[in-house]
Amino acid sequence: MSVYKHILIGLDLSPESQQVIDRVKFLFADSDAKISICHVLEPLAFTYGGDIPVDLSDVQAQLQQQATGRLEALAAQINVTQEDQHIILGHPAQEMHNMAKENDIDLIVVGSHGRHGLALIFGSTSNSVLHGATCDVLAVRITE
Repeated sequence: MSVYKHILIGLDLSPESQQVIDRVKFLFADSDAKISICHVLEPLAFTYGGDIPVDLSDVQAQLQQQATGRLEALAAQINVTQEDQHIILGHPAQEMHNMAKENDIDLIVVGSHGRHGLALIFGSTSNSVLHGATCDVLAVRITE
């Protein structure tokens, strides 16, 4: 039995996401906790801020479709149902905080690359999730 009732796994869908899934399998294999999994896509308009006078909606749709397929494959490894798989548009940390509040999530699991120096100053999603969360956060150290 787990002390956690609802766990949210936030993934960037990089190849290193497998390490997060493996850690969740190891830690929560015998748990009765509900597991939700999400990937937050930053809208291309955020990234490019209107600097490019091109309609990016087709590209955004392709990115969302690719993310859905990758998330489904990872979710299958830990038996997360389709209704608990989420692709969200927005800022990753903010969207995970919102999801945690709206769904009574008591643990957020994210990968951490262990950035230092300037890379840390310019931000890391795991750090942002940690400092704004109203629940526990588990940062899985990603090894290169």
